[in-house]
This record gives sequence, C-alpha cells and structure tokens, in this order.
Amino acid sequence: MKKFFQYHKMTLLMAVAVVLFYFSFAYDLDRADFIKLFGLYTGAFFLTWKIVKIEKSQFWLLALLALVFRLIFIVAIPNLSQDFYRFIWDGRMIAAGWNPYLYLPENLIASGTAPIAQAPELFKGMGALNASHYTNYPPLNQLIFALAGILSGKNILGAVVVLRSVIILADLGTLYFGRKLLKKLKLPEYQIFWFILNPFIIIELTGNLHFEGVMIFLLILSLYFLIAKKWVLSAVFIALSISLKLLPLIFLPLLFRFFSKKNNAYNLNFGKLILYYLIVGAVVILSFLPFLSSELISNFMDSIGLWFQKFEFNASIYYVVRWVGFQVKGYNIIATAGKVLPVLVILIIGALALFRKNNSLEKLIVSMLLTVSVYFFLSTTVHPWYVAMPLILSVFTRYKFVLIWSFIVILSYTAYVHEVYHENLWLVALEYIVVIGMFMYEVFWLKLESPS
Repeated sequence: MKKFFQYHKMTLLMAVAVVLFYFSFAYDLDRADFIKLFGLYTGAFFLTWKIVKIEKSQFWLLALLALVFRLIFIVAIPNLSQDFYRFIWDGRMIAAGWNPYLYLPENLIASGTAPIAQAPELFKGMGALNASHYTNYPPLNQLIFALAGILSGKNILGAVVVLRSVIILADLGTLYFGRKLLKKLKLPEYQIFWFILNPFIIIELTGNLHFEGVMIFLLILSLYFLIAKKWVLSAVFIALSISLKLLPLIFLPLLFRFFSKKNNAYNLNFGKLILYYLIVGAVVILSFLPFLSSELISNFMDSIGLWFQKFEFNASIYYVVRWVGFQVKGYNIIATAGKVLPVLVILIIGALALFRKNNSLEKLIVSMLLTVSVYFFLSTTVHPWYVAMPLILSVFTRYKFVLIWSFIVILSYTAYVHEVYHENLWLVALEYIVVIGMFMYEVFWLKLESPS
C-alpha cells in the first residue's frame, strides 16, 4: 500500500482536487454562475486528462476513480437541467396506471386530476414549456422512469437516486463491454476512459440525469455482439437502444454494406440484413405495445416534430441558414428549415450507406461517427448531452474532434447567465468554428479512415 501511494501520489492528489471540483459542482453551483461553472469544469477536465495520460496502464485504478467521481453526485439534485422532473412525472403516471403519452401535465394540474404525489412541485420544476407538450421519451425510457415511480413515488430525491443508479450501472456496462470491444479492435484499452472519465459525461449523464448513457450502453452491446458474429443479439440490443432514444435509428442504413456477400469475415449476406431489420422493427414495436392507444402515435410524433420545427438551441449550420432567412424573408424560417435539413441529413446518410465500404466494424463505426456528427451539425437543437453519442463512437477511432467538442460545448450554458434565456451567438460561433474546423481537418486533410 505504501508503494502504491508512492508511485501514484501525484495522481491521487489530482483525484482529490477533482473530487472537490465535482462536490462543488453537485452541491454548490447555480446554473447562472457561468464563471464558476466554467472554472470547475475546466479544472476537472484538465486534471482528468492528466490522470488518464499518466495512468493509462492502470485500468482498475482509472475504473475506481470513474466510480468514485460518479458517486459524489448520488444524492445531488440536478442543477443544470430540469428534464428530470418530467422523468419523475412520467414514471409516477405509469406507476399509477395512467398512460403518460395521453395526458398533458398542464391540463392535469389545471383540472386538479393529476394522480401522482408532489404533482405541483414536479409541474413547477419541469417548467411551463415542458408541461405543455406530450412526452417524447420512448417506451424503454418510460419503463426506467416507472421503476423510479414504483420505488420512490413520494420523494423527489429518492426518485433521483433511483434514476441516477440506473445511469451509473449503464456507464459501468459501457466500461466493461467498451473495453472488450477495444480489445477485439486491437486498440488501447485506456481509450474507453476518454468517455468514462470525461467530466462532460459524468456531469451531463450522472449529474444531470440524461439517459444517453443507457442508450450508449445498449448500442455498445449491439456493436460487441456484431463483431462477435452474434447478429441476432446485435439486432435486439440496437432495437432496445432505439426504444430508449430514437437516435440510433440513423445508423441502420449504414449496415447495408456491412451485410454484404463480400464480407466473408462475418458470414453475412443480404438475407440476414433483412432479418436484422425485421428483428429491430419487431422489438421496437413490442416495446410500444404496453402504451398502445389510438392517440399515442399522433401525440408522440407531434412532440418529436417540435424538435425540428419549433425548438432551437446551440445549433451551427442552422443558425447560418436562419440568419440568411431573416435577410431574405424578414422572419425566422425554422418551420421550413426544420423540414429541409432532415432531408439533407437523409441524403448524406444514404450516400454513406451506399458508397462507403462499411465492410468492417472499424469502418462501420467511423461511418456512424460521421453520420451522427453531420446530423448534429445540421440540427436546430443540440443540447450539450447530445455530444455523448459521437464521443463514445470516437473512442473506437482515431478522431479527436469530439473530445474537443466535449470540452467546448460547455460554452452553451452561457444562455442561462441572464434571468431571461438568451444565447451568446458569438460563443456558439466559436464552439462550432473550432469543432467543425477540427472535423474538416481530420476528415479531409488527415483522412483518419481507420483506427490504429
């Protein structure tokens, strides 16, 4: 033990500093205090980067630190996002036997018929905008919310602990299977810690209770089973990932070239691709069955549509398009752009699916990374936690632009500095000049096509 402290003294000192940063972040931070937020985040980011660089051969030490850093947040109420109030609301609705897809919180509050405990507190916490829309969280996500509703139906902090425990367990699963996947790809094991120990992941997922971490765990399982030649299990787990968050749907077309007769290494063919898609479709449909009703599809799709045609936050190319729209039309053209940009995304995904040789898992993951990155570059809304998906994919490649993005995305929180929400478009521009600039450099100049 003495030798351990002697050899790792600097690492342990830095880890203590990171613990203090996280403790302050979790229990003594106001979202409006951006100077403090940025200082704590920058300190944690730099020290964690140093720890990983120094201890890259000490897998279990880094794994232990990843767990310790997460446990600091275990009884903290999220302070950067209000979404968790809606999670708890939906979960308690299910626990009470009510379908959360069919009722607006604002209507239930107005009529005094909300069937759950602490309804006024949850309504106030989620905010009027959230409460005025039908829930847009897919079925598997709802089942996790229901778990919190069953285990802690009358205590908000108790529900937070349940939800956070699920996210932490998912991250540990990503650590375990991500390491195994790196081994199969003959990549350094420590690269998984660019995700697992990243302060962005710890704060946004564990701290702020965003379920991208669970989606990512299921996707990593799918990729692991794909390379292990267990494509049926791969289909099941990517379907579960879609049933938790819809985002992995955009990866399905990329499998076209992977399931090729020329891809003898995996013993795949077009017939198996069709079966793969059928399994995915069947599992996703089955996940919706417990909530099935005539209004479900219309309510759910209307809510999803809002993200493309009503909401805007931390966008890049879309903000340029919006500015042009103001110059030409004199008003915000989000309704039109929200329809056109997704079509452009579909065309790009189609090109990547048909013309890139995605005949190995390495190349497939690179295509997935390019796809989701372009999707976010063209989106009207890019909340910080969305970057988790491209970050995990980058772990299995040589691309580093997402690692930079996971740091600089913190600038988006300047929108909450003032009492009235207002984005600083100069800082948004800085974020994307750096990120898209690095993206273009790595993709078109360095041409980092495959991991080494």
